[in-house]
Amino acid sequence: MGRPTTKTDLLSSAAANYDKLNTLISELTERELAAPFDFSGDEKKKEAHWKRDKNLRDVLVHLYEWHGLLLCWVHANLSGEDKPFIPKPYNWKTYGDMNVEFWKKHQNTSLDDAKAMLQKSHSEIMKLAETFSNEELFSKGMYQWVGGSTLGSYFVSVTASHYDWAMKKIKAHRKNCA
Repeated sequence: MGRPTTKTDLLSSAAANYDKLNTLISELTERELAAPFDFSGDEKKKEAHWKRDKNLRDVLVHLYEWHGLLLCWVHANLSGEDKPFIPKPYNWKTYGDMNVEFWKKHQNTSLDDAKAMLQKSHSEIMKLAETFSNEELFSKGMYQWVGGSTLGSYFVSVTASHYDWAMKKIKAHRKNCA
């Protein structure tokens, strides 16, 4: 399926990819969980996140923090507060630095806590998405604070697409451990 463009597709792809992610996590061996993520041997993996995340916890808290960005952004703007998606002092050019701050913030978070936090934030995202109509999610210009995109595209990005990203990273780690 391509990138969701309807509420139904958004909800089903977010739920399906979340389930796939959890299935993949449940299949990790103790050895795979214990081994640090190391993609330094793969010249194709140049993006900063391949160096940043050292374990499953790092990946899960990254997803959790991006859920939090969406939740705060939507609630604030619906309440009349003009708030950007990426919080100051960051922007779309410097969000990599924000991701590093998220990483630092959670170095003492346990894997079990990261799993629980992600489960809770995923549930909150899904409940919030349910409150919008298909038109509110996928019509451009519906909300001025969304800019030239659609609100639904942000939901897709922090759920289904981000879960895909996480699964690719976990699968690459498993391959390295093999």
